[in-house]
Amino acid sequence: MFLSVFDMFKVGVGPSSSHTMGPMVAAARFLDRLRAAPFTAHGVRASLHGSLAFTGVGHATDRATILGLAGFDPETYDAEKAEAALTRIRAEHRVTPEGLSPLRFDPDSDLVFDYGPPLSGHANGMILMATDAQGDVILQETYYSVGGGFVLTEEELAQGKDTDTGPPVPYPFKSAAEMLEMAKTSGLTIAGMKKSNEIARGCDNSLKKGLTRIWTVMNDCIERGLATEGTLPGGLGVKRRAKGIHDALMAERGMNLNAPHTINDWMSVYAMAVNEENAAGGQVVTAPTNGAAGVVPAVIRYWLDHVPGASASRVDEFLLTAAAIGGLVKYNASISGAEAGCQAEVGSASAMAAAGLCAVMGGTAEQIENAAEIALEHHLGMTCDPVKGLVQVPCIERNGLGAVKAVSAASLALRGDGTHFVPLDACIETMRQTGLDMSEKYKETSLGGLAVNVPNC
Repeated sequence: MFLSVFDMFKVGVGPSSSHTMGPMVAAARFLDRLRAAPFTAHGVRASLHGSLAFTGVGHATDRATILGLAGFDPETYDAEKAEAALTRIRAEHRVTPEGLSPLRFDPDSDLVFDYGPPLSGHANGMILMATDAQGDVILQETYYSVGGGFVLTEEELAQGKDTDTGPPVPYPFKSAAEMLEMAKTSGLTIAGMKKSNEIARGCDNSLKKGLTRIWTVMNDCIERGLATEGTLPGGLGVKRRAKGIHDALMAERGMNLNAPHTINDWMSVYAMAVNEENAAGGQVVTAPTNGAAGVVPAVIRYWLDHVPGASASRVDEFLLTAAAIGGLVKYNASISGAEAGCQAEVGSASAMAAAGLCAVMGGTAEQIENAAEIALEHHLGMTCDPVKGLVQVPCIERNGLGAVKAVSAASLALRGDGTHFVPLDACIETMRQTGLDMSEKYKETSLGGLAVNVPNC
């Protein structure tokens, strides 16, 4: 099993990896099919199903679908150009993707929110169609946005997990137990094994450049969030808080007024800065999703700024270790809030961050696995119930608490020798089962929990 570090950490656009990035990626794939088709399409349509319908407007799924069909993609997204394109599309009722003739598309009639039962493959389903001059469908494809910006066609989803056809990797662990055994046999760290796997599919130089870019985008996102004030879009009137909290923390430095627990505020404010940027539609890195994008960068920043001996030269080790854990969760359970609740998003992110921090603080493979298990275990059962379908309440603060739990989990693991009662594999399987048992009301549909118990305006 191989999931690249760049699968787990993707540069993209907020507010949601599954609801914003995923539909944009699906639309890009559909356009590629049209470019390769032996016929000329005259129009396109789209229908959104399941969670993509129920929370689609709050998650900007409609905008993402329109922009994807117009040729925009998450990694090179330009907000100013996107706004201009949306205005033009709504006025002209057509999209003009590169390499294709103009295609009829009226967002008011050709983009349908289907609030019926979800499609059979996943809670996040969408159908894209191409039409001829008469408006008859001549090509149709079903896509599933399965979390973290990953997109599968109906056929790909049916093929199952083990469809990797790339070159073999030296350490193809599919479970934490296999990971620990391979680390013991090889004498390598988890990050070392992950690096070897990445190089087997690429090269050392591109890996280094890619990881540097990932951390740069993460850190820039923190900085923007710490510097920006105002009210977040969407109608809830949620005010950005990160700048105010950060300014207060900076003013208190050196005054000997802080209680020891103030360090939790630093962890939280870094995470909140990222998720406020995400909620505003800014550039973020999936870690492993947009809704949980603040946890990993917050813990890295906490380590660099507040832990003696921390070095930016080891951020790669942190990211590689975190990606290894995230890959196990995705392969054996889910990182999709629409599939398994927020335990699959912030819970997975906290496990990844705990593992990364434990690694750069000298933890053994066994301690790293323990750190990940502690963090994930104490997110089990967490629902995804965003108010008004926006990635704001409770998502922003939840990332802050996910970061605090990650640091606590790493610290506890480092106090032990790596032996513990609940294996990470058992915890991941428990998360999967809990997600299956969880009511659909609590899986990113905004039909239960906080979403129906607090005012939506």
